[in-house]
Amino acid sequence: MIGKQDRWQEDLFVACPLRDLIPDDHVLKRVDKVLDLSWLREQVRDCYCEGNGRPGIDPEAAVRLMLAGLFEGIIHDRKLMRQAQVNLAIRWFAGYRLHEKLPDHSSLTRIRQRWGSERFKDIFQRTVRACCDAGLVNGETVHIDATLIRADVSWESLTNRHAEQVLEANGDGDPPEPPPRGRSGRSGGKGKSSKKYSPTDPDATLTTSSKEYRMAPSYKQHTAVDDARGVIVDVAVTTGEASEGKQLPDQIERVEANTGRAVRTVTADAGYAHSKNYMMLENRQIDAVIPPQKVNTKPKRIPARRFKYDGKHKLLRCPGGKTLRRSSYNPKHWTYRARSSDCRNCRLRCRCLPPSAKARTIVIAHGYESLLRARRRKLRGWDQQTRRAYRRHRWRAEGAHAEAKKWHGLPRAHRRRLWNVEIQAYLTAAVMNLKRLTAASVPPVDAPAALSQSATVLLTITRLIWTAMSPPDTHNCHQELIWDIGSPQSASARQAA
Repeated sequence: MIGKQDRWQEDLFVACPLRDLIPDDHVLKRVDKVLDLSWLREQVRDCYCEGNGRPGIDPEAAVRLMLAGLFEGIIHDRKLMRQAQVNLAIRWFAGYRLHEKLPDHSSLTRIRQRWGSERFKDIFQRTVRACCDAGLVNGETVHIDATLIRADVSWESLTNRHAEQVLEANGDGDPPEPPPRGRSGRSGGKGKSSKKYSPTDPDATLTTSSKEYRMAPSYKQHTAVDDARGVIVDVAVTTGEASEGKQLPDQIERVEANTGRAVRTVTADAGYAHSKNYMMLENRQIDAVIPPQKVNTKPKRIPARRFKYDGKHKLLRCPGGKTLRRSSYNPKHWTYRARSSDCRNCRLRCRCLPPSAKARTIVIAHGYESLLRARRRKLRGWDQQTRRAYRRHRWRAEGAHAEAKKWHGLPRAHRRRLWNVEIQAYLTAAVMNLKRLTAASVPPVDAPAALSQSATVLLTITRLIWTAMSPPDTHNCHQELIWDIGSPQSASARQAA
């Protein structure tokens, strides 16, 4: 019989709690069981005036709206508030009744401006501590990686920084002075004065992840992921041109502060293979699973790796057997120089020096001995445990970036300036940690049904194995016994007994 539903009936009252209208397996309903923001009100009290002004939005409700948007993959405030008007789960998760008016989308922008990025960083750090308390963080093995976030600017907004500075300096109408030129007539130097940037978002810098791609104004997110359950234990955002290798020491400090545990193993890609990083990790007794950078197999001159380094006497020996000694010091490296008389009559001069040079110089960075040990370890071959740790790095760290970009709107910065991108990264990492915490702490809704189904399958397999292995004359008694154990009638009889 075909049923009929009156679509135009409007109910004045709903005779059930709003929670009952939301499915039990909805992600927001499950996250609500592990999310605790009761501390937030006191944390942001200094950002508000107690005795003046109109009442503002409840801090916990504002953060819950932002988190709900990221859980649903909504990153724009306008779209989030439109969706919250018709989405019962978002309205219930934020604490608004059906008849209550939702805040304007601009209120969320004002809250981010008023709080700053440090308060959102505290929200992320508390999710890390909650995962630690739940036993989801081991803290001994950490996977570190960086990814680019495209800035929210257009290509047409890019301009030359030097030209803008000159126009500002010559505001009285004098003609601007041309930039300094080198011998070839091109604009001299690689300094910041000749780099392009966007006045729309001056914090973003031009960079690229590969030479095959075009440089674009971007930010760079530095992420540390724990090996046990994939919990993000540290997040930092810098400009796009910042080197990820230089961020490693600070990342280790923040990871140990967030988790309260000492790091024993660090995995990273070749972008972190700096001699200073190897030396720092050795001094902290941390196993560095970082492959050294690839060397040039077809160099024009004899490469520096062919020069033998004597760490005890601080000397270098060239392939011709001559000695190079320290000649100058730099905060980043030492410069070793050979004697002109040694290089003048050397049989390898044509392969070692250009025609205009008088002596060979080699730059040795601080921590060069640690780099040599890492190279020898890689050439001998990593052991099975080290290879396994690096394989896990690829799907732990890089997988976390892929999850954030695909499901939580992080491939592009949706707001401008560095502090806004930091807030976006902190909230995204908090959402991903809450997902892991919920999966471990809140059991699935259909767990009894799944358990019953698994028991039925296991019982069927047991019957087949028992029948195949038992003698033919015992099949009937065994079958009756098994069917008696698995039948509902026998279960009810045992329960009654």
